[in-house]
Amino acid sequence: MKYILSALVLTLFVSCSKDKESDYVAQNEQEISAYVAKNNLSAQRSDSGLYYVIDEPGTGAQPTASSTVTVEYKGYFTDGSVFDAGKPGGLTFGLNQVIKGWTEGIPYFKEGGSGILLVPAHLGYGSNDSGPIPGGSVLVFDVKLIKVN
Repeated sequence: MKYILSALVLTLFVSCSKDKESDYVAQNEQEISAYVAKNNLSAQRSDSGLYYVIDEPGTGAQPTASSTVTVEYKGYFTDGSVFDAGKPGGLTFGLNQVIKGWTEGIPYFKEGGSGILLVPAHLGYGSNDSGPIPGGSVLVFDVKLIKVN
């Protein structure tokens, strides 16, 4: 009986977590679609749900998901509130050390390229709060790929 109760509690916990994620996935999709329409963006949607806009494709090297890159960026919510901004000249990091939306999105650009990444929560911080970012949030990033290191 003890094992059945434990299994039931675990099933309920997993089900609730999935329901919460399902809720924000649908919400995020609507929020991103509305943002794209409102701002008249020519965004493309990947199979994972990442939206990206390529303003300038760039002409240099193109990174892979495991590259180290230098990127200038500004991160904000769809209401325009800024939650982070990199320093002038860019920030250097490995694409395997950042949120999934960046690991997938930055390789759409070549060196010198710039654009926008619209990251749904499941490719960002999920349902977890992270500093000024509430769980379930859509993240918008203006990015410029300075260098593939």
